[in-house]
Amino acid sequence: MDEPVLLTGAGGRVGQAILRGIGDDYEWRLLDREPLPAAKVPDGVTDADRYVADITDERAVREAMEGVGAVIHLAGDPRKTAPWDSVLRNNIDGTQVVMRAAVDTGVERFAFASSNHAVGGYETEERTPDLYRTDDDYRLDGTELPRPGNLYGVSKATGEALGRFYHDEHGMSVVCVRIGNLTKDHPPREYERGQAMWLSHRDCAHLFDRCLQADYGYEIVYGISDNDRRYYSIERAREALGYDPDDDSAEYTFEGEPKDGGTAGDERTDPTVAETPSDEPNFPSDPDTPTDGA
Repeated sequence: MDEPVLLTGAGGRVGQAILRGIGDDYEWRLLDREPLPAAKVPDGVTDADRYVADITDERAVREAMEGVGAVIHLAGDPRKTAPWDSVLRNNIDGTQVVMRAAVDTGVERFAFASSNHAVGGYETEERTPDLYRTDDDYRLDGTELPRPGNLYGVSKATGEALGRFYHDEHGMSVVCVRIGNLTKDHPPREYERGQAMWLSHRDCAHLFDRCLQADYGYEIVYGISDNDRRYYSIERAREALGYDPDDDSAEYTFEGEPKDGGTAGDERTDPTVAETPSDEPNFPSDPDTPTDGA
C-alpha cells in the first residue's frame, strides 16, 4: 500500500502491538487522545503525522483522514464495565464519525477492532467451562448473530453493523476483527478462557497487516492465535485475509511457561510483562498489560 494508514488509538496496547510488529512497513498517521511519547512512535513518523484528538471531533478526524488509503480503528472506551453514556459517545458515535470520514475521503480499506465481547453471550453456564477445552467442538465462525455480554459488547456489535452499512451503501471494504485475549510473550497465566482465545503480539501484527493487504468486501473474523483449544474459528481469517498465525497457547503450560523450555512465542526477553489478566478489555495505560478481550 502506497498511501498512508491511519491508526486510531495508536498509543494503546493493540496499537502498540501492531506498530511494534509492522511499524516499519507502512507510512503511518497516528491518532490518540493523548500525546504519544517517542517510545511509542515508529521511526519515520513525523510530528505532522501525529494527531492528538478525540474521535468524536469530526473536523479533527477528517483532517487526519485526508489522503489515507486505509484505516485501522482501535480507539474507544476500553472498559467492559463502561456505562452507556460512555460507550454511546466513544464507541458508537466515535466509530460513526471515523467511518463516515473514511467514506467521504475515499478510504479503500477499513479494519475495525471489534471484540469477543460482541459474542460473549454464547458462553452460557451450560457450555462453560467445556467450551474452552480441546475435546469440545463448539465453534463460533463469524456468521452467527451478535450476542453481547455487556454494553461494551453492544457497542462493538453496533460498530460491526455500521461497517456493514458503509460497505453496502458506499463500497468501502470493511473487516471487523473480534479480538480475543491479547497478551505479550505468553498466554494469560492460569486462565483457561484467556488461553482458549489467546492472541500473541506477533499474530496480532500479522493479522492487521493482512487486513491492510488482502482484497475483501465485508468480513467478520476472529482475532486469535492458532490455539489447539479454541471456540472461535480462524478459518475465515485464513480464507479471506490470508492470515497464517505462528503461535499456539498449547505450546505453554497452564502457568505460562514454554513447554520446550525455550522461547516459544514473541519477544520473551522483555521484562515488563504483566502476569495476570485484567478486566480492562482493550487499551490499559500500560500497553503490555494482559486483557480479557478487545
